[in-house]
Amino acid sequence: MTYRIALIGPAHPYKGGIVHHTTELAHRLEHEGHDVSLLSWSAQYPSFLYPGEQRAPNDKPDVAPFANTSYPLSWKNPAGWLKVGRQLRSCDVVIIVFASSVQAPAYLAMLRARGKCPGRVVALCHNVLPHERRFFDKPLIRAVLSRVDQVLVHTPEQAQLAKTLTKAHITTAQIPPHLPAKPQGRHSTQLTRQLLFFGLVRPYKGVDVLLRALAAVPDVHATIGGEIWGGREQYDKLVSELGLQDRVTLTNGYVPSQDLPNLLAKADVLVLPYRSGTATQNITLAHAHGLPVIATKIGSMASQVREGIDGLLCAPDDVNSLAKAIKRFYEPGVAARLQKGIPPFSEDEQWGTYIASLLAEM
Repeated sequence: MTYRIALIGPAHPYKGGIVHHTTELAHRLEHEGHDVSLLSWSAQYPSFLYPGEQRAPNDKPDVAPFANTSYPLSWKNPAGWLKVGRQLRSCDVVIIVFASSVQAPAYLAMLRARGKCPGRVVALCHNVLPHERRFFDKPLIRAVLSRVDQVLVHTPEQAQLAKTLTKAHITTAQIPPHLPAKPQGRHSTQLTRQLLFFGLVRPYKGVDVLLRALAAVPDVHATIGGEIWGGREQYDKLVSELGLQDRVTLTNGYVPSQDLPNLLAKADVLVLPYRSGTATQNITLAHAHGLPVIATKIGSMASQVREGIDGLLCAPDDVNSLAKAIKRFYEPGVAARLQKGIPPFSEDEQWGTYIASLLAEM
């Protein structure tokens, strides 16, 4: 059966993993034969609540845009929220990509304007609650989740958290690949002694832990690429204090998709030193480019990385544990074995399972 589906979430020119996922989901739903509209934001957040650049620095999208995309929503235009809500009455399925409690007033207004009508509302939560929480997050998120029929999350831990906030049906589905760069298998096993971290640099991602661990591992370099929330000064200071000036390349700015293959090709391993988290696409991206991963045992990373097969796992927020993992990676034969253990890349099957889970309650 096919459905008329409204997908509400961020799209280009916004940037980041949620944009990639939302856009790819629209394409995949349409490919399944559904009538899909992607409703996005002309202004997603007020600037004082998002201390980075919200939009991509150029006009080139990281993923192929979805043709039936419109931008009727703005955080500062409640009349637009109500108009969209009334339009949703004719849809069989409404999927709201819920990424921040800042969106809650808009989603509440849309759901109230939609009223009680046939069809199903699904909240797709990349994180049920934010990594850095504020006093108003939980009540706002509870208010939205209490008004939907289904909540889709990406890990069992997030499912348990969602159950504390809503009586809606909870679906858990592993997040499928939504890669911003074309996969390229690794062509060389020659080690460069280069670690790589890339992505938005926020406190919960543990870049400071990586720097302290690097100081305990001689003759290894690290590249840290991504937009740094709050400025790079704190990391420059830490690099200087640890005497790592000659072993760390620190860039501050969004890494466009066309730069990722070259960045990945220069590294031996991707390091994800997260203190907390739910799921990340960077493991899939690294593996698709033939790169093993060192990650902490949190969220989906504990299952995405197979210890000793395609990567190494360490304790979160633990400098010694991460340093030991890096040292182990560079022991003779370990890196080559992990590279050989990287699983084949098969995105179609994973997306089929994901969409089946998303629409299972219809």
